[in-house]
Amino acid sequence: MDVPAPDQPDTSAATNPEADAEFLDGEASSTSPRPTPRVIAIANQKGGVGKTTTAINLGAALAELGFRTLVVDLDPQGNATTGLGINPTSLDGTTYEVLIDGLGLEDCVEPTEVRNLYLAPASRDLAGAEVELVPMMSRETRLKRAVDAVLDDYDYILVDCPPSLGLLTLNGLAAVSEVIVPVQCEYFALEGVALLSNNIELVRTNLNPSLEITGVLLVMYDSRTKLADQVAAEIQGHFGSKVFRNKIPRNVRLSEAPSHGQPITVFDSSSRGAVAYRELAREVAGVS
Repeated sequence: MDVPAPDQPDTSAATNPEADAEFLDGEASSTSPRPTPRVIAIANQKGGVGKTTTAINLGAALAELGFRTLVVDLDPQGNATTGLGINPTSLDGTTYEVLIDGLGLEDCVEPTEVRNLYLAPASRDLAGAEVELVPMMSRETRLKRAVDAVLDDYDYILVDCPPSLGLLTLNGLAAVSEVIVPVQCEYFALEGVALLSNNIELVRTNLNPSLEITGVLLVMYDSRTKLADQVAAEIQGHFGSKVFRNKIPRNVRLSEAPSHGQPITVFDSSSRGAVAYRELAREVAGVS
C-alpha cells in the first residue's frame, strides 16, 4: 500500500534547541531542515530480552514526538506485528515477500493506530525464508535495497531482528547503520551481548562498514534488587557511554500491552513503562 502523507512537518530534532522546541510543538515551518533518517536494528542473540517490546514502544514514543517512524518486523514469530494490532493472516504483503519476491516495502507498510507510526509486518512464511534465501543472489542485502528505497519517507526505521545470526538477522544488520541492544538485568546478561558484538564486527568487516552498536538498553530493571545494580554496573563497565541513561523497569502493564495489540503509550499512557520509553525516545532523538 502507499505510505500516507506525513501528519505533520518534519524538522531537525537533534542539536538545535529552538528547532527541537518547534518540532515538538508541531509548528516547524516547511523550510526547516529535515532530520537525517536513522535506520536502527534492535538486536540481541539471546531471546526474551525485550527486543520486540523495545521496537514497538520506542517506535511509538518516537512517533509521539512527531517523528515519522517505521517498524520492520523481521522476526518469524511476528510479535511486533500482533503487538501493534495487525492481523498477519489478512495481509497481502509482508517482509517475507520483500525478501523473497522483491516486493517494495512501500507496498506492504501498514498504518497503526499511533499517529506517525507504521509497520512492515511479518507472517509465518518468514520462518522458511532462511532456507529460501540461501541460493539467491545478494541474499544478505535484499532488505537493504528495500529500506534504501523508502529512506526519504521516514525519520526512523527500526528493524526488529530475530534472536539468531541467520540470513534474516544478517539482512537486518546489512540494512542499518546502528544497533540498539536490549539487555535484561539478570545473570549471564553479557553472554548474548558479547556474541552479538563479535558478530557485528564480522558483519562490519565483510558486509556493512558503517555498522556499530550505538546504544545498550537495560530492560526489566528492578532497582529493589542488588542483582539489577550489579548487572547494570557490569554492563556500564563494559560499554561505558554507550549505555543509555534511561532504564526500562519491570512493569506489569508493559507485559500486558502486546496481548491488546497496543504499545504501552496507548495501552496505559501513564504507566512506568510508558514514561520510561518516552524518556528513552527523547534520549535516542537527542531532545530534552
